[in-house]
Amino acid sequence: MAFKAKMQIEDGTATIRLEGELDGRSAPELNDLVVKAAEQHVDRLVLLLEELTYMSSAGIRCLVFAHQKMPEDAEIILVGTRPDVAETIRLTGFDRSIVMRETLEA
Repeated sequence: MAFKAKMQIEDGTATIRLEGELDGRSAPELNDLVVKAAEQHVDRLVLLLEELTYMSSAGIRCLVFAHQKMPEDAEIILVGTRPDVAETIRLTGFDRSIVMRETLEA
């Protein structure tokens, strides 16, 4: 499945919907969106991951990049992370630096 990333910024929240596989080839696209979100000084970065089928170590590096690029008090929320992608995130311990939710309203 081809990677797609679409961002919407509203009321201090940048919401990025990801589809497909986040790997070394697609990671720069997500990093570019994170930079744009940081330039808008958003308070919250929400990544909608329901349609993200795979995350490689390059994807984990994107999350670390987002954590470093966003303001210190900004919240990063991963929503709808598939079990295998969530396991990858948990294995790195990065789940302790972000919020993971099943739904946006949780």
